[in-house]
Amino acid sequence: MGIHSLLRKAKHQLNDILPGEGEKHSHTHDGHECHEDECSEFSENRYCSFAPPSSGQAKWYVDGATYFWAVSMAIEEARDYIYILDWWLSPELYLRRPPARNEKYRLDKLLKAAAERGVKIYVIVYKEVEAALTLNSIHTKHALEALHTNIKVFRYPDHHPAKNVVSGLQDLHTSLLNLDLKNFNLAKASKNAVESLYGTADDVVLFWAHHEKLCLIDGKLAFMGGLDMCFGRYDTNSHPIADAHPGNMNNIIFPGQDFNNARVFDFDSVDKWENNKLDRTKNSRMGWSDIALSLSGPIVDNLATHFCQRWNFIFDKKYTTRDIGKYIRLTPPGARDHSSHTAGRIMDHGEEFIGHFSKKVGYFWGEDGQRHEGRRTPVPVQLDGTANIQLTRSASKWSVGVNTEHSIANAYIDAITNSKHFIYIENQFFITATSSKQRPVHNKIGKAIVDRIVRAHENNEDYQVIVVMPAVPAFAGDLKSEGALGTRAIMEFQYDSINRGGNSIIETLLRSGVGDPHRYINFYNLRSYDRINTSQIMTSVERQSGVSYEDARRDYDNRYQSSEGASRPGNNSHYRRYQEAATELTDNTWDTVSPCYMNTGLSLLAVPWTGTQEEELNAYVSEQLYIHSKLLIADDHLVICGSANLNDRSQLGDHDSEIAVVIEDPTPVQTYMNGRPYTASRFATSLRRFVYRKHLGLVPHQRPDDPDINWTPVTRDPLNDYDWDTPADRLVADPLSPEFINMWRSTARQNTEIFSRAFHPVPNDQVRTWDDYDKFFSKHFVIPGEPKESAEEGYKNGKVDYGHIVKENFPGGLPEVKRWLSGIKGNLVEMPLNFLIDVPDLAEDGLALNSLTDELYT
Repeated sequence: MGIHSLLRKAKHQLNDILPGEGEKHSHTHDGHECHEDECSEFSENRYCSFAPPSSGQAKWYVDGATYFWAVSMAIEEARDYIYILDWWLSPELYLRRPPARNEKYRLDKLLKAAAERGVKIYVIVYKEVEAALTLNSIHTKHALEALHTNIKVFRYPDHHPAKNVVSGLQDLHTSLLNLDLKNFNLAKASKNAVESLYGTADDVVLFWAHHEKLCLIDGKLAFMGGLDMCFGRYDTNSHPIADAHPGNMNNIIFPGQDFNNARVFDFDSVDKWENNKLDRTKNSRMGWSDIALSLSGPIVDNLATHFCQRWNFIFDKKYTTRDIGKYIRLTPPGARDHSSHTAGRIMDHGEEFIGHFSKKVGYFWGEDGQRHEGRRTPVPVQLDGTANIQLTRSASKWSVGVNTEHSIANAYIDAITNSKHFIYIENQFFITATSSKQRPVHNKIGKAIVDRIVRAHENNEDYQVIVVMPAVPAFAGDLKSEGALGTRAIMEFQYDSINRGGNSIIETLLRSGVGDPHRYINFYNLRSYDRINTSQIMTSVERQSGVSYEDARRDYDNRYQSSEGASRPGNNSHYRRYQEAATELTDNTWDTVSPCYMNTGLSLLAVPWTGTQEEELNAYVSEQLYIHSKLLIADDHLVICGSANLNDRSQLGDHDSEIAVVIEDPTPVQTYMNGRPYTASRFATSLRRFVYRKHLGLVPHQRPDDPDINWTPVTRDPLNDYDWDTPADRLVADPLSPEFINMWRSTARQNTEIFSRAFHPVPNDQVRTWDDYDKFFSKHFVIPGEPKESAEEGYKNGKVDYGHIVKENFPGGLPEVKRWLSGIKGNLVEMPLNFLIDVPDLAEDGLALNSLTDELYT
């Protein structure tokens, strides 16, 4: 039986707990109006958001190095209060790197110093299902609250079993004994077991997460976007994935579990953050591509109102009868002076805050690039140069105690529908529907994309949609393994959204008369390569010190294991002995070769290496560059950025809780669109051009210790420093020009071919069946975590470690490999839309073993 038949069967089994297929409100529509009673509470606001259009100044950060540095500056300068929302928060996260020179900038130390000077700190983190996720939010709470009484931490929701599923507890116990739930293998648990595991609140099974990312300081400055302050998120624009430093261990950038590759090992025992199963002399990390913002001005009040709603909702749920006096309710902006933190009632849905706004004349951007008065985008034009900004969110009864709000989805659909020239989407997921035939997927962002492309085709318009997303969800395990069932389920939903299953975007466009959909829409991934510095220097230092590099590295990490940094190596420690030996040698080998694929970088052929050619050949590694951004840019005028993924979990409103802002900066930039003069927006244009250039390798290598004004908060330096009209900028200035489109596509094609031959990564278009998978991938690699006997047998048969060079493809050895890899520019690669396309059920029949998995994975 096929997966779709099984899903239909599963739906019949759910009639007692879910409405019929035709009854479930999709929470997204062709326009941004939503006429359901539950969604119309704020219909007077654009996108039906709880917050009306506002204003402020906005600054963008591409990747974690710049963002975390700016956050560290703001925390250091906080004087009144700090609000933090995170899906996951790691107290031991270093906001500045390298750690050896930035001990005071570890997050817990920064927060403790702030608390000691009187700053009140309020933190909300997602309370995970411990059997399924490794976040260890209880460690976050205990570690932070132990620092100072001024730090208060809430975890939510509590996963208490529902009364009607208590019978599932025995099933749950059996499931936990037999399943590796950390690898997302929930599909094999019974419905009762899964419901028991997640628990309920207000008759809702709590499959959903609090997913917002927000840091708000003194009511004047807010940070938000895709980046949690947790392990694995820090990265620079050049995305080095090697981090071995045999010549000086103090140059390590990613300490402990922060050196992570989620495709190899999940985080484990994060309360012991120095633990790391990855051997960084053999494995790469997985790079992390992300985008975030800092905001100032009136928009900060909207974000503070949302935080206060969340805090007070949890307070009322959990702390009216326990821990009396330890926590207080918070009073939102408009109902208090910012310096007051006495308990006060927050008005439901922010109506008290909304009362401070008057209705203003709206404007929209016309085809001529000018502003026109009208009702399509009713936002005020700010005459002082600040941006028009509106907060949107996904919120509901279970998450915030409000009627369902899906204003993020409404904003996405409105932006796509009304775009004139192009849409750029960069997102961690892409699961959407073109019609109700794609159930269980409900959000209709896919339909908006199809409708807009059909209109462009009928009107013979030059119109482009570019989607950049990960090749594989960041869950550990060989894709063919049973433990990767959940990963394959997500991939199947994504491919069914893009080009398979009968009702995907590509298939619907073809049926609508668009003969070549790829003229209008294309999908891309990102990938990195690097060279691990396992040169002769490492061998020499190990021999001289009598200590292996990895033993010394673990000892290095142990130095910082307590919040006080009190655990120090002794004179005879592994770290000390290794470092003393290393200082006597000169290491000219680069610790990363990532600068080579960035702008003005040295050719790989000229990068020094100390050791044999065979050793260098074995040191090259590759991994997908994981895209975690949640970004939409339309026409170089409008930006949507926040925490929301493009899937049902983030978009429907009654699933994961999310926030996003819509930014329209009226500051004009004179440019070209499809060869014609065009007036664009400064904020949107600079962000889009920088992101494009980074993916194409057209920005310089970024050091982690070389900050400039792009590393500061918006309150310090209001504008991003962007190098307008440089040769690299001009290459991406016109996103519709034939020259740009050819460069973008040819770079992606060339990078794809190079990576495919050198590293045989999967997914790959050469892999259409599981037999192809074995021949292209399995026969070449030993997978981390593979049983020792199996791994040894693999090495005997010529296999190499996962992610390394497939040597048989390079009879010319190292010189041929280096010539081949030197052709890579940036990280952009094509998304392999034909991967396993001849496999009828990518996720196999396992999905039907749990009739709730359709909602879990969409």
